[in-house]
This record gives sequence, structure tokens and C-alpha cells, in this order.
Amino acid sequence: MFAALTTAALPAAAVITEISVLSREPYGEFAAGKFVKVEVEARGTLSPTEKIPGLDKAPRNAAGLVGYKVPVTLIIPEMPTGGNGTLIVDVPNRGRAVSHGLYNSPRARPIAVGSLDQGIGFLQDRGYSLAVVQWELGEGPALPMFESGGKKLYAEGVGFAAVRDVALFLRRDSYERVYGLGYSQTARFLKSFLVNGFNEVDGAIVFDALHVVNAAAGGMPLLDAGPGPTSVASETPGHTNAEHRGVHEEPFTYGEVMKVAGAKYKKLPLVMVNHTYNDYMGGRAALTRTGTKGTTDLPIPDNVRMYDIAGAPHTMSRTKNADCVEGQGQLDWAPALRAQLVALDQWVKGKAAPPANKLFALEARPTDPEVFQAPKYLSGAVVMVPKLDRDHNPNSGVQLPDILVPIASHGYMNSPLSVMACRQAGTYRPFVKEVLEARYPGGINEYMGKMRLAVQQLVAERVLLEEDAVVIVNAAAENPSFVPTRPRARGATTRN
Repeated sequence: MFAALTTAALPAAAVITEISVLSREPYGEFAAGKFVKVEVEARGTLSPTEKIPGLDKAPRNAAGLVGYKVPVTLIIPEMPTGGNGTLIVDVPNRGRAVSHGLYNSPRARPIAVGSLDQGIGFLQDRGYSLAVVQWELGEGPALPMFESGGKKLYAEGVGFAAVRDVALFLRRDSYERVYGLGYSQTARFLKSFLVNGFNEVDGAIVFDALHVVNAAAGGMPLLDAGPGPTSVASETPGHTNAEHRGVHEEPFTYGEVMKVAGAKYKKLPLVMVNHTYNDYMGGRAALTRTGTKGTTDLPIPDNVRMYDIAGAPHTMSRTKNADCVEGQGQLDWAPALRAQLVALDQWVKGKAAPPANKLFALEARPTDPEVFQAPKYLSGAVVMVPKLDRDHNPNSGVQLPDILVPIASHGYMNSPLSVMACRQAGTYRPFVKEVLEARYPGGINEYMGKMRLAVQQLVAERVLLEEDAVVIVNAAAENPSFVPTRPRARGATTRN
């Protein structure tokens, strides 16, 4: 299908009515074969009776339908028979693709959100196809516009429908499985997409699985109409606007999410949820476990797995932000996401259940200024945060080798907390020489021995892939914090 993509008109009854190819170029050669990058424009139509605010007021075509168009970027096998039969729909964060930053990032220099650089080629080596579907007002889509009260407004909820309909079109006759991927803002998009009934049309499933990365406690108030030029869903609550409404709203727990969704679908998707340390400290993520009535963990549904990454910042960058007091967090947590995707894929295929939930042990810190506490409008809510060990690292959750065998503290928030980029950045505070020597009196050999055991443990638990284990061990062996053992001098003899 994709090898011959050209401008194509589709039957009038189809929701996506036209696909126009804007450009096509080689992307690279990988273990799974050659891939191409294709830029397309997808045009679709919707019934004005669909429950999207403002759609009934928007202009209609001759058939009485409301039109829209969205840009889509495809990275797909060159040959129609290539790939592994799975399409990942990347829901971009503020117009920026997230898939390669999350899955293809190398250890020392992560791929920036918005870049589709190859990186380590993880997705393509394993044969995944990728579709980046723009949905957000101001980031490329042409959404239906209408007038109300003398104002021009946009039916922004069409963003949900656009992702749905492009995904359904792409999977037709081409893919056995389709997964939705969202990060931060668009992880919240996927939660609300599911809750609001967009994952099924006349019995046809859109996403078999969702990878919800760093949504924290939020959803997305996209079912609204806004004046532009930016989206009604662009603002998020933080330390300076703690009472902002629309993001931190019911349903919070995944039990509640699935209860609402279960009434709307014949089949629920499998869902993997990833949270970082910063998502608890600065995003009220604990509410996805406790809800808004106390501090007790509530049951997580069988179709959901939740993994908390100890010491991980919300963002993946390693470069210091000039607005922040401290340097960026340095923990490489992309390996955890790669292991999650592999486990999710095996789960969907029925080959193996994923690892059990790995969650932070939590505590309340109501007087800690670093903690983004519950808003006043959730009067019964208590924001819990991860417990820390003697090194100021979380003592539970998915503890990657750099946390299990530490040479630094990863559990401090950056500042100022009033700057979103800083409260998401994390920190990295290396142990001073005296602490390092006391922790590892055997020097680099003791450190490496513990690191190898930690890596083996995580691989056995299936929260780390063997290919990443090799990279981590090699990086540890080259760590400049330890002085290599001096070699034996030439000509030295052993005395009896």
C-alpha cells in the first residue's frame, strides 16, 4: 500500500477522503530492511452530529459533512511486505514527534523531542512503522472553524477524531496491530482520547495498545472550542497556577479510567503507563494511584501496567537550561521505555504477560516546597511522593543500574520551580570523592562487579533489554569517577 502512495481519492463513505503525498525520500537501511520517510496530507470528513463541541456549527460540504485536514509524517518500510506488522502512531507534543526521543535515543546524547533522527535505530531495526499525526491547533492542522457570539472559534476536539481516523485508515489492510504513543502533553491526550470514546468506531478498534509516557495525573481538555492561535489545551498547572482547571480532573486512577471507558467499548486496549520521579514531585502523579480520597493505593486494572522510573526527570535532555539553577538530570531512562515497548508488543501478541507493576513507595510531604501539592478544588486529595534512600534517590520502582549502583544523587528538584522547563529537568549531584571511596572501597572493580550484577537482575526481570545492558556496562567501565588500577611495572618480580 505505502510503496505506491500517491494522491488518492477514497470512497465517499470513508472518513479519510483523500491522501496527498507531498514528499518521499529514503530514510535509511536497518536490520529490518530499507525505510522511507513520506510526508502526506490527510483530508477527512466528519458528521456534524458527532459529539465534538462546535462541529454542528461548522461549514459543511455538499454531502452535509464537515471537513478537516492534517499533516502526517510516515517512516515506513520501503517494501509493502517489510516490517513487523505493527504501526506506532506518534501523537506529537506541541507539534513535535516524540517516538525517536523516547525509543531511539543513545545513552549520552538523547534525541530531542521533535527530531526524527535515526539515533540507535531501535524502532526500525525491529520493523516498526511510524505515523506522526498532527492534531493540535497552531501546529499544522486545518480544523473546522465557526462563528459564535461574534467570535471565530475552532472545533479543537476534531484533533481526537483526526488521530482516530488516520489510524483507522492506515491500519486497513496494512497492519495487524496499531499502538498509540504519547509523551507528557500527548500522554494526557491518549487518556482523554480513551475516556471520551474515540478508540472504537462501529466495532473497529483504533489502538490495540497505548504507551502513556509521563502523563502524571493529567488529562486533556480538548473537547472545547477555542479562538486560536494556540490550543485550548496548551496550558498546564504548575507552582504558579496551582488551581488551573481542566488538566487535573476526574477520572484520575486507571481503575476509574477503565470503568468509564469500559462502558463505551467492546474491547479495552492494553495500556502501559510510565511515570518518572519528577511526575510525582511536580505532576501529582500519585493521584493516578490513590484518587482524590485519601492515601491508599487503589487496584490497577488487569489491562494496565504501571512503571515508576526512579530518579528520572520528566524530560530526556542532558544539556543545562540557562533558566535553571542546576544542570539537567543525567539519568538515561530510554532503556526502560524500550523494554516496556518490547513487553507491550509481546503482551498484545499473547506471547507473554508483561512484568508486574513496579511502583514507588510513597509518603506525604505536606510542608516540602518542592512538592506540587493538591489543588484546593480537590479538597480530599493528598499528593504523595517517592520515599528516598540515604543517597537521596528513590528506593523503589524501576531502579536502573545507575540508581542501584549509584555515584550521584538524582532525587532533587531543579529550580526555579516557577519555570516549567526547570521543574521538569531534574538534577544530578555527583558524590564527593570521600563518599565515593567509602561506598566502593574496592574502587572501580567493586563498582563494576556490582554494576554487572544489577544489570543481570534487571534483564532477568524484563525491565531492561540485553542490548542496553551491554551499553550500560561499557559506559560504567569508562566512568571517569574511578581511577583505573595501576598496571604492574615492567621488570617487576615476585619475591618468595
